[in-house]
Amino acid sequence: MGRRRVPELYRAPFPLYALQVDSSAGLLIAAGGGGAAKTGIKNGVHFLQLEQINGRLSASLLHSHDTDTRATMNLALAGDILAAGQDAHCQLLRFQTHQRKSDKKTEKAGQKNQGPRQRKGAAPSEQKSAAEETHSEGVELHVENLQAVQTDFSTDPLQKVVCFNHDNTLLATGGTDGFIRVWQVPTLKKVLEFKAHEGEIEDLALGPDGKLVTVGWDLKASVWQKDKLMTELHWEENGPTFSNTPYRYQACRFGQVPDQPTRLRLFTVQIPHKRQRQPPPCYLTAWDGSTFLPLQTKPCGHEVISCLSVSESGTFLGLGTVTGSVAIYIAFSLQRLYYVKEAHGIVVTDVAFLPEKGRGAELLGSHETALFSVAVDSRCQLHLLPSRRSVPVWLLLLLCVGLIIMTILLLQRAFPGFL
Repeated sequence: MGRRRVPELYRAPFPLYALQVDSSAGLLIAAGGGGAAKTGIKNGVHFLQLEQINGRLSASLLHSHDTDTRATMNLALAGDILAAGQDAHCQLLRFQTHQRKSDKKTEKAGQKNQGPRQRKGAAPSEQKSAAEETHSEGVELHVENLQAVQTDFSTDPLQKVVCFNHDNTLLATGGTDGFIRVWQVPTLKKVLEFKAHEGEIEDLALGPDGKLVTVGWDLKASVWQKDKLMTELHWEENGPTFSNTPYRYQACRFGQVPDQPTRLRLFTVQIPHKRQRQPPPCYLTAWDGSTFLPLQTKPCGHEVISCLSVSESGTFLGLGTVTGSVAIYIAFSLQRLYYVKEAHGIVVTDVAFLPEKGRGAELLGSHETALFSVAVDSRCQLHLLPSRRSVPVWLLLLLCVGLIIMTILLLQRAFPGFL
């Protein structure tokens, strides 16, 4: 059987490391680059316009923002503000979309040509290119650099993760020095700093009640209220029994409980701390979002997990692996619904779901969810989960009534006088 082919949504001119989706504007934001090395590989943030064309979800480049010699390794989105982790710094960007202004001459030319205005004497290929550039209904995007601040101070400084709080007034950063730093938005004035882990911070998640979950290379996962340690997570309490296999937490994310918007679950991924010839499985754990007690833990394959995402409704989990595979799980049961082995063929650096709000429902079409993945291979891929067919309740009731009537008729025929 051949390997499943995944739609390639976009290919950038540089390695991709971070991904965000703005469903209100229908934008997919992908970032990365070659860093400061003089290899000729650019660094940038690309804004892609998502559209439904002939029943298919497609993406076209709307704007390319050059980040000079700094590759963007992580992103967080809050409305029209992006927080971009670039080396040891966090750079805030503000983006705005607006309709392209057209003068009267352009309007007249458009009426005559029934299409975009073209240069005189342009070659057919150039004319086609000009038409493609103006295809997105005259939408333009402008990006403004706001404040920037250094967020990591180790000997080899690198910001590894950034996250906004629930009302987008604060953002938290973590990096290789093991410190959590919290900053005001958009001034980037530091309001909190504390040592969270010995060694690198791998991931962090901010809850709506102000609690902060951090995971690090010291094999610990901690829950903080500001700089006070509230508790540490122990996934082994209801996990598998194994010996001589140290695990560390790779990722953590909060997610809503479907149909219970006031409740939260926390999801974590555990991977083997050291590589082995016969790799043991990785594990997914769901936690109660208020007590931080483990609810269930299930294996999620022997490929090492590299990234985790939770859908906006809290229904699905998305996973990427260091070998390029992509999977979608049901958050409630931790059951795998979708899997593509080595979709990228190299480490998946980020995954993100298309939010259901905004233009999300329109862009999803007949699909239940859409997951985007990016990797070092410069590709952004689209993973669609078809809507699971369900039988209407009225039809089930009708079938039950029919079954009861048939049973009564058969009994009456087999045993006259039954009724």
